[in-house]
Amino acid sequence: MIEKDESNNMEGTVVNSKFMRIFLIIFAAFLIFAGPTYVSYMLADVLNVNYVASVVSGFILFIAGLLLLLFLVKKKIVEF
Repeated sequence: MIEKDESNNMEGTVVNSKFMRIFLIIFAAFLIFAGPTYVSYMLADVLNVNYVASVVSGFILFIAGLLLLLFLVKKKIVEF
């Protein structure tokens, strides 16, 4: 019983601080908008990575940003 109560208290501590909530929102926006554009450009042109690999990595960052945004909506940090 005690362990269950402690695990419930620890579950929300990551997003309880105002700094972390703001950081996660900005990070999600960065992943959604800059992931497919700027990161793909930097990988393809600056670091000379294969174009397909850079586009796939941009798509993965976009999906990660959407999943982070979905997490924030479920925790009711971001409301629509």
